[in-house]
Amino acid sequence: MARSPQQGFHFHTGRPLAHLLGYEQAWLDGIPESSLESFAGTGNPFSLGALQRGQRVVDVACGAGLDSLIAARMVGPQGRVIGVDMTTAMLEKARRGATDAGLTNVEFVEGYAEALPVPEAWADVVISNGALNLMPDKVVALTEMARVLKPGGRLQISDILVQKPVPTSSKCQIDLWTGCIAGALLEAEVETAVVAAGFIQFEITWRADVFAGAPQSSSAASFGTLGINFRACKPQLPGAQATQ
Repeated sequence: MARSPQQGFHFHTGRPLAHLLGYEQAWLDGIPESSLESFAGTGNPFSLGALQRGQRVVDVACGAGLDSLIAARMVGPQGRVIGVDMTTAMLEKARRGATDAGLTNVEFVEGYAEALPVPEAWADVVISNGALNLMPDKVVALTEMARVLKPGGRLQISDILVQKPVPTSSKCQIDLWTGCIAGALLEAEVETAVVAAGFIQFEITWRADVFAGAPQSSSAASFGTLGINFRACKPQLPGAQATQ
């Protein structure tokens, strides 16, 4: 996806995908094409709550950085965005995109979702798009997201769920992991993982078949795989107000 985004995958990509997922044209204007072409999200985390000027945002598994760049423009010069990814090629592309876009309030750092290189209680909002299903231990990753959020902070995640359980035998097939199937959870399992990580007010706000019509065939349909947007909050401290 970083080096050959035009080759065709079992999922949609790039600018057409962004429009499919409800990204506003104003968000995409001025974004370098190199950041757009490697976009492979499964939903729209910005639909879950507006980002405010001056806020701090962490983008977990940021890829080529499209969501991070959009977030950086939303929070403005007084805000900050940290994009975290484990893939060198994606980080190189994301950093180049930030430079080309002239954005100085966003940085991209190498790291894993299970050990985010972000200080405790640093962020107002944590976003992620299409990556939670790829994380083997989702509760650990979600607990890390809770750690870096301020009390009252918001979790805004786009990911996928399956409507049919994935057999244990299938979970050992790497092509089903890269196909965003083997690591996907049932709806009840998603909520259980989020709550186990310490979040409250879990809510799925949108779901849709985001794999239909992709250039390559996929096993997604056989498991009822859907793209979703969900949100939750980190509990506030007693007497405190929620992060806006």
